[in-house]
Amino acid sequence: MAAILVVDDERSMREFLEILLQKEGHEVATAADLPTARARAGQGDLDLVITDLRLGRESGLDVLQAVKSASPATEVLVVTAFATTDTAVQAMKLGAYDYLQKPFKVDELKLVIGKALEHRALLAENRVLRHRVGQRGGDPEILGTSAAITEVRELVEKVAPTRTTVLVTGESGTGKEVVARAIHAQGLRASEPFVAINCGAIPEGLIESELFGHQKGSFTGATEQKQGLFEVAGSGTLFLDEVGELPPAVQVKLLRALQERKARRVGGAADYAFGARIVAATNRELEAEVRAGRFREDLFYRLNVIQLRMPPLRERREDVPIFVAHFLARFAAEVGRPRARLAPEAERLLLAYAYPGNVRELANVMERIVTLADGEVIEAALLPPAVRGAQPLPQAATAAAALPEVGIDLQAHLDAIERRILEQALERTGGVKTEAARLLSLTFRSLRYRLAKFGIG
Repeated sequence: MAAILVVDDERSMREFLEILLQKEGHEVATAADLPTARARAGQGDLDLVITDLRLGRESGLDVLQAVKSASPATEVLVVTAFATTDTAVQAMKLGAYDYLQKPFKVDELKLVIGKALEHRALLAENRVLRHRVGQRGGDPEILGTSAAITEVRELVEKVAPTRTTVLVTGESGTGKEVVARAIHAQGLRASEPFVAINCGAIPEGLIESELFGHQKGSFTGATEQKQGLFEVAGSGTLFLDEVGELPPAVQVKLLRALQERKARRVGGAADYAFGARIVAATNRELEAEVRAGRFREDLFYRLNVIQLRMPPLRERREDVPIFVAHFLARFAAEVGRPRARLAPEAERLLLAYAYPGNVRELANVMERIVTLADGEVIEAALLPPAVRGAQPLPQAATAAAALPEVGIDLQAHLDAIERRILEQALERTGGVKTEAARLLSLTFRSLRYRLAKFGIG
């Protein structure tokens, strides 16, 4: 199913094409004039626009330009009863996919529409493939081989080519912006701007102006008109980091903008349409924030169309060696010491540490020790005190990892160990799950998932 806009000043033609395309399974909108067409195209979510060349005193070429400005990947088919070579050439130069003359045959129209949609899909696929090839040529954006991060990577690939709003959740330092950038880079908007804002880093009195813009003179210090980030993002991606920090008044305005795909500058009298895709992120449990009345429930559901959870590093410990090697190579190259290597004790401690600050903390640790090292070998003494105090795995865990001569059902073995540890944690905390989660260095949501997996109440 494709999203198609039909632009024609003749009602009978609009209705004919609407019925025809809906029977083919498409989502169809119609417009009778340029302003209506421009407003709809400004949402940036159309796959195809079919426009008549003459729209009263207006021109379908203006529709074509408006569409390509809002969403370059949207295909445009120009239809007219007054075809000339000059107008056909002009339409193609402006980016039209094809040019049909009235009266046209229904089968001919269906064929051209099918080819236009195939062309759009092919361009999207090529963009994703180029991104993957580019990743294979260097370090991938989303590092790791664990099952948890593989699941994240697969979900990114699924949602990237769509226009759906995505909510990325996870603790601070897990790489939520990396995922947002990957969604943008692998999608149809890769050539458009990626604009990011940390909603918690902007003073409450300025956040509305940053997001939506303001008119000259709308408040003290507003000496000129300013575009908001919704406008700056164009038909690209707007990344709202730490969206849970937004004050209630701005939550209301954000909800309206997402619902109507329109926004209004502070002090403005008219709305403007925007075409940016929204990716939001938070390290808060937004469901709990909704229950506490600190976050609007309707805004949560508007943002939470697709939720993508970034796991903390302690839930993907098998990825730690990959990050250590990645950051060692990166920071060593930056300081001109490309052959730097870790002493065995330094490496052991780095792999044993729990990293409560996640990937960001690991990156900071690696930058520190590479910068402070005098030679090629980086000794354990350069590690921060917290990392030097990392404890090795308990002896019981080491013994449990021994491989019997006859082999083992690894998954069943690991499940049995995990179940027993979960039961012990609940026993030790008197069944208080929040305390059990803290004891195991898990989020409450992760603990709840693991208990449900084993049917533990």
